[in-house]
Amino acid sequence: MSAQLMIVEDDTRVRTSLRLAMEDEGYVVAEAERAEAALDQVRDFGVPDVMIVDLMLGGMDGYTCIREVRRDHDVPIIVVSARDDTHDVVAALEAGADDFVTKPFEVKELTARIRALRRRTRNSTERDVTERVLDAAPDRRLILCPERGSLRLDGRDVHLTLTEFRLLCELAQNDSLVLSRQVLLDKIWDRGFFGDERIVDVHVRRLRTKIERDAADPRLIVTVRGLGYRLDVQG
Repeated sequence: MSAQLMIVEDDTRVRTSLRLAMEDEGYVVAEAERAEAALDQVRDFGVPDVMIVDLMLGGMDGYTCIREVRRDHDVPIIVVSARDDTHDVVAALEAGADDFVTKPFEVKELTARIRALRRRTRNSTERDVTERVLDAAPDRRLILCPERGSLRLDGRDVHLTLTEFRLLCELAQNDSLVLSRQVLLDKIWDRGFFGDERIVDVHVRRLRTKIERDAADPRLIVTVRGLGYRLDVQG
């Protein structure tokens, strides 16, 4: 069955060009000119396999659209935008985007990133990490189960995006070892992200808010200054 892809873009020419290119790649493509229409489609017809979202839209902007989707769904999201300021990139990632492509772009680059995201989706439950207890405190058991694609805190599911889950699995697979930002980029994103390692910092920060007792004083995902990040299991 062909993968379902949704393009949220208010420029008709860009949207049409993207649709034709993605259909040539074998995707079944849905289009939305406005974020509100995209959210209606998700609600009425279900979440697609991948979403491509522009930031500057009429009405609701792309940031808000991504946050609304992220409230209930883990669909891979790629931002495609002419805005490439650091603030815009970080804000899009903070909202819940998995990747960011700057306009103008090569269609081959975009399709490569889509394929990479979909590989992560297919492989997210096939990691070599076995079920791990990350925090064994009596009042706070945090258990990672890559085979089921789940993270549970005191018996309740913790909602992670695909990228956050992959990041946690990679750190857990190498617990007590320091992984550089570049290594994490290569492992999680399959290749560099504009040579900008801040994408890792943004996702680590989001992950900490969900799994740490105190995100301002992290004990699980530790920053090793000048080197990268390390996962310290709490026993």
